[in-house]
Amino acid sequence: MTELNNLPAPAKLNLFLHVNGRRADGYHLLQTAFQLIDRSDVLHIRVRADGQLRRTNDIPGVPEQQDLVIRAARLLQAEAQRRSGVLHGADITVEKVLPMGGGLGGGSSDAATTLMALNALWNAGLSQVELMALGLPLGADIPFFIYGQTAFAEGVGEALQPLEAPDCWYVVIEPGVGVPTAEIFCSEYLTRNTEPIIITDFSSHYENRKDLKQFGKNDLQQVASSIYPPVAKAIEWLGAYGDARMTGSGACVFCAFADEGQADAVLERAQGVWTAWKAKALKRHPVFKML
Repeated sequence: MTELNNLPAPAKLNLFLHVNGRRADGYHLLQTAFQLIDRSDVLHIRVRADGQLRRTNDIPGVPEQQDLVIRAARLLQAEAQRRSGVLHGADITVEKVLPMGGGLGGGSSDAATTLMALNALWNAGLSQVELMALGLPLGADIPFFIYGQTAFAEGVGEALQPLEAPDCWYVVIEPGVGVPTAEIFCSEYLTRNTEPIIITDFSSHYENRKDLKQFGKNDLQQVASSIYPPVAKAIEWLGAYGDARMTGSGACVFCAFADEGQADAVLERAQGVWTAWKAKALKRHPVFKML
């Protein structure tokens, strides 16, 4: 096998996101529920024999050598060479669908799909746990995408447990702004003292419920909304149809619906007002079936 095409790098939603504290090194202690959805960037990867790692297409605002895809590939390349003595290379094409600065984890997901695909193409032999550890220094969301299923996350986002979440559809609004993660986490107005929960608090919230009212809150939402008014407007607009909230550090806003028809009805109303789309909850990463 020398190439893999049409590899999905799906988006994630943070069904809730609590900030419980801050470590001495500046990293925040979080609790969240990660949900994969079926809207994805798409990657194409071909093995090179000369050891070079190249991104074959331009992505505005993301220089090739700073792209998480290339940085992740470099880390795996070094580890694979250490294990086998062979210097592998690859051409990587990234078709961007997910907005940057949207809180959907697009860059991290691209990097995770790259690591999983190259691990197979190069016969590098890393386990899932080893790939997760390799990706963590590049981004706290990368281990989740390699984990590849709905998860309860703690720590800086790397301590993961499998989680059952509602099987539903989401309408997602792109408010038209990009929100830098660091800006939100560094804000003096961010509260960092939400009481920790346990995983059963989340699970029991949805037991015997007929509605899709979300658990908890997103502690980053108030800060992002105050700095970026389009985020606040999107939450207000979508909130007329259900329990709308922001994902990650923003800017995208989502709302859950029990079936596709309900999602379609809201999307129709969003036409001409917002850039919006629908996506279904995924239980497992779709790339697993391809490797």
